[in-house]
Amino acid sequence: MARTRIPPVTAGVAAAVAVGLAAACWVVFPPEIAGRALAGRPAVDLPLPWPAEGQASAEVQNLGSLGSRGEQRPVPIASVTKVMTAYVVLKDHPLGPGESGPEITVDQQAEAESTSSEESSAPVRAGRRLSERDLLALMLVPSGNNVARLLARWDAGSQEAFVAKMNREAAALGMTSTTYTGASGVEDSTTSTATDQLRLAREVMKNPVVRAIVATPSLRIDGVPGAVVNTNTLLGRDGVIGLKTGSSTAAGGALMWAAQAGNGALILGVVLHQSPGGTPSAGLRAALENSAKLIAAIRRELPAATR
Repeated sequence: MARTRIPPVTAGVAAAVAVGLAAACWVVFPPEIAGRALAGRPAVDLPLPWPAEGQASAEVQNLGSLGSRGEQRPVPIASVTKVMTAYVVLKDHPLGPGESGPEITVDQQAEAESTSSEESSAPVRAGRRLSERDLLALMLVPSGNNVARLLARWDAGSQEAFVAKMNREAAALGMTSTTYTGASGVEDSTTSTATDQLRLAREVMKNPVVRAIVATPSLRIDGVPGAVVNTNTLLGRDGVIGLKTGSSTAAGGALMWAAQAGNGALILGVVLHQSPGGTPSAGLRAALENSAKLIAAIRRELPAATR
């Protein structure tokens, strides 16, 4: 069968159209490398002190992306995992502002895990009945791993069943580079990227209960000895109103943060994999310090860039 010859001019026009379409698709659908989407261009391009290692991503609500830095490959995220745990619990058991929700009985497993020297925990006692909101606070403020697993068992019957829910919600949010393997984040096999976690931050900060809890520097809960202190030491500085810390040897330091600009706009960001391989405390210190520099610069540069 004879082939139809395409005239050179027609072929050139077709090629030009193809190039134009490819360029348009690049903007709308960023290309992927090994299944990982590359970060698109920022909507607002600011001179920012991005962390020199790891990865980071930030945005301003109703304005757009501030960009991302570092290879967006899945890395351990430690206790930042608990943000998805809270998201799933509140989706299944919604709370209104000021509501405490149902009372949940602390089981023996949660008490036994409260004395662990290997991970962060909250001092809860078996048989005590604590409200859903109080348990969410014990998970998000002092980062109680035992409470995260208790909430998972209460919600889904087992941590394994709860993790399946976490991964379904991640998929629904378009978090294509995220895998959850536990409710607390203690497992190094729970991995994600800064851009994926920024999607979650955007959703979870729509919930007034979460916003209130993560903005609390410290609180007291009936039945729990002493003051419960927030691991996020940036609260109250440069408009910071949340969100969640994470640290482990494999993850280094991680921080999902929320801050308010001078005009009240919500700034969201995620910093991951800061000083991995060292002590968790050194990693967390690096994540907090680098996030603080980034937040201060965004608040300083944003007004001039959006005039």
